[in-house]
Amino acid sequence: MFGNYLIGLREGLEASLVVCILVAYLVKTGNRRRLRPVWAGVALAVALSLAFGALLQFGSSTLTFQAKEALGGSLSVLSVALVTWMVFWMRRTARHLRSELQGKLDAALAVGTGALVVTSFFAVGREGLETSLFIWTAVQATDDGVRPLVGALLGLATSVVLGWLFYKGALKIDLAKFFRWTGAMLVVVAAGVLAYGIHDLQEADLLPGLRSLAFDITTTIPPDSWYGTLLKGVFNFQPDPTVLQAVVWAVYVAPVMAFFLAPQRPKRSAPATVGNQPAAR
Repeated sequence: MFGNYLIGLREGLEASLVVCILVAYLVKTGNRRRLRPVWAGVALAVALSLAFGALLQFGSSTLTFQAKEALGGSLSVLSVALVTWMVFWMRRTARHLRSELQGKLDAALAVGTGALVVTSFFAVGREGLETSLFIWTAVQATDDGVRPLVGALLGLATSVVLGWLFYKGALKIDLAKFFRWTGAMLVVVAAGVLAYGIHDLQEADLLPGLRSLAFDITTTIPPDSWYGTLLKGVFNFQPDPTVLQAVVWAVYVAPVMAFFLAPQRPKRSAPATVGNQPAAR
């Protein structure tokens, strides 16, 4: 449940910040009358995300067991790839998100109402689709359709409240640090989803090694115990993973976490120039 709360919180906060920046900029520049197209784009993005989640859930329910496992495993791998890209992208752009969005909004204002709808739709829709896909794969991994969904909804609700507080100026935090540490936690969550996806692909007979276990500690950590349920809900921990699952988990976590937590190199600024000649030192 915590893992899904973290997904909902982080993804929802990104979308909330995007909406806050767009709305605040329009109000500040005297374009309050252009807010309606922005909210229309946001509503379309939310509707698309919900429709995508419903399609994944109800569409997969009509498949055979093997086809469902193949679909679930493939989408798990895809969602982990998207989340990995997302955490690195936000780590790189968190400090410059406001200026980047304002530049796009200026261009949209110059074009017209339709461009405002498209700008807000794509800005929020990307986060919404990623959230729907990752939450669906996480729900499949826990075999519990209630608690993971509740966790994700609580995370989204928290992100909306935080976004509103940001807009009102009542809350100020270092967003770069926030996204850095929540990103690190998401890397661990994503590793569990990836390992479960590998298991799905093994059950679909698309990957070998379903009967080759790396270890089996189900007697020490029973899956139905409170601590087993907690570990599975937070980290998608499995007490009896296959060798391939364990290898993929380690191969993913080690390099991704190392690169993600490595200090970022500051961008070198170009030397000041006078005419076509470098400025004198």
